[in-house]
Amino acid sequence: MTVKMLVRQPAAPHASPRPRPSSWVWAWVFTGAALTAGVLLVLVGYLGVGTLSGTVDWAALVTESMWSPGDSAFGGLAMMYGTAVVSLIALALAVPVGWAGAIALSEYLPPRLAGPLRMSVELLAAVPSIVYGLIGIMAVRPVISWFGDVPGGDSLLAAGIVLAVMITPTIVAVSVDALSAVPDRYREAAYSLGLTRREVIRSAVLPQARQGMRAAVLLGLARGLGEAIAVFLVVGRADGRLPTSFGELLDSLVHPGQTLTTKLAGPEPVLAGTSGPYFASICGLGLILLALVAATTVWGTRRSSLAGAPPRGNRQRRSGRMRRELDQLVRLLRLGALLLPVVLLVAMLAVLVTRGSTAFAPSFWFTSAAGAAGGGVRDQILGTLLLVITTGLIALPLGFGAGILLGVYASTRRARVLQTVTVVLGGTPTILLGLAGFVIVCSAMGWGRSWLVGALVLVPVVVPVIALTTAGRVSGMPTEITESALSLGLSRAQYIRSVVVPYAWPATVTGLLLGLARAAGETAPLLFTATVFFGAPGLPSGIVNAPVQALPTHIFTLSQDSGDPAAVSQAWGSALVLVLITAVLLSVAVVLRKRFEGDRWTT
Repeated sequence: MTVKMLVRQPAAPHASPRPRPSSWVWAWVFTGAALTAGVLLVLVGYLGVGTLSGTVDWAALVTESMWSPGDSAFGGLAMMYGTAVVSLIALALAVPVGWAGAIALSEYLPPRLAGPLRMSVELLAAVPSIVYGLIGIMAVRPVISWFGDVPGGDSLLAAGIVLAVMITPTIVAVSVDALSAVPDRYREAAYSLGLTRREVIRSAVLPQARQGMRAAVLLGLARGLGEAIAVFLVVGRADGRLPTSFGELLDSLVHPGQTLTTKLAGPEPVLAGTSGPYFASICGLGLILLALVAATTVWGTRRSSLAGAPPRGNRQRRSGRMRRELDQLVRLLRLGALLLPVVLLVAMLAVLVTRGSTAFAPSFWFTSAAGAAGGGVRDQILGTLLLVITTGLIALPLGFGAGILLGVYASTRRARVLQTVTVVLGGTPTILLGLAGFVIVCSAMGWGRSWLVGALVLVPVVVPVIALTTAGRVSGMPTEITESALSLGLSRAQYIRSVVVPYAWPATVTGLLLGLARAAGETAPLLFTATVFFGAPGLPSGIVNAPVQALPTHIFTLSQDSGDPAAVSQAWGSALVLVLITAVLLSVAVVLRKRFEGDRWTT
């Protein structure tokens, strides 16, 4: 019997053993970065030309507190003070709670609980700013009125609290992404040394996630410095309030004030015209705000790099019992911090459901508005969806490309400059974007009010969020992944396409969600460029002179008529509809993120 040996024939070599050339990657990432910087340059140019249209007394603008156009007095020091105080209050409240809640979600809770709670926090991040303003009017102002004995409750403290509530979910969502990207082997190695959970988090997890968590704070700072509408509704807008002593400083917290954003979001930019000292001083305030955001960003990045230095001196080693007790105490504090945004979400939904019960009627969704406060919001829903979807399609590739470039070159000076530009753009008051779009596109180019112009002015709102969340994820990538990819002979462009892009994509989806949630609730830029209160069709038939109706501007207009019960009911119903729409978009984004993320492949 003859036995034949079966020999497997060698497979023919692949025609292209190396990955395909990826030279297009550089064009993509540099386009995103260039357009991000270009938008800021256009905005700075617009403000710079505005300051040249009249005489600006820069010394008085930055050192005087009196603002009285009738007396030709243009002092912005009190507004700068209000901006600083409101931002510091917001960060002091939001950063500890946000970081602690993110650590609890990532390190303490099992996945079956962490998933729903994370979605709840992200839903809170998706609540539009106009809704936060309504909540501030209803809940925060009465408390401040009782606490500070101030009629109405409008104050810097109320604005800081509302702003803290707004930015906390953003800090939590982005920080969770940074913590989740830390490979499990770092935790396992630390546990094998006998460290407690608190010590593992402090010594093994937080150093790896520092870049992403810092990006979360920068995003919160950018939103805090650039927020206008929610602060506008609760700060009081009182000019010239500048304390001269410590006692007056404490007293000023519970009294009305003014910030740079609320001044720029008010009626004065329109009343100032397009030239003269009044308009030039308004543009000067815009440049000062951009300079403050840039200075804060540079300072924040430097402080965070210094914070990474090893501590000096020897710490006294605690006994095993004290370590366990401290570990339990920290665990309870972090879980308690996570409960704060969850309880806030439940309370907010309860208020919306109670006040906005008109939204449960199907006719409210599928009929057009009638009169000032009647009918439904069908056309507003269609206009909002059109603006959000168009903004997302334009902003996603630009922000993703800029974020990849930021993350890959995170250690270079060029990347720090680009990061500063990105955060400054994210902190730009949207009213300035709206005014620039109105002057440049609507007026100079003759487009008039247009839904496309509205989407274009919302793109700079979304791009920085996508870029910073993506960069934070890429910066936290373990070095061994990069070394392994480059040791296989991949070029830098192929490494970005094959390794960096898949790794960063889940965080990018989170950034897109947060950015679109903010864009969906933006009111100020749309008032000048894209929307009208009534008379526009649900879906426009063209681009030029094609306005739409949108839920944020509809709510803002109705909220100004607080004496009409029908208008108030319509405003709350519209707010509930807007929150439900953002919740649906959030659910879709979460499903996509889970599909892209899969198993944690960095283990």
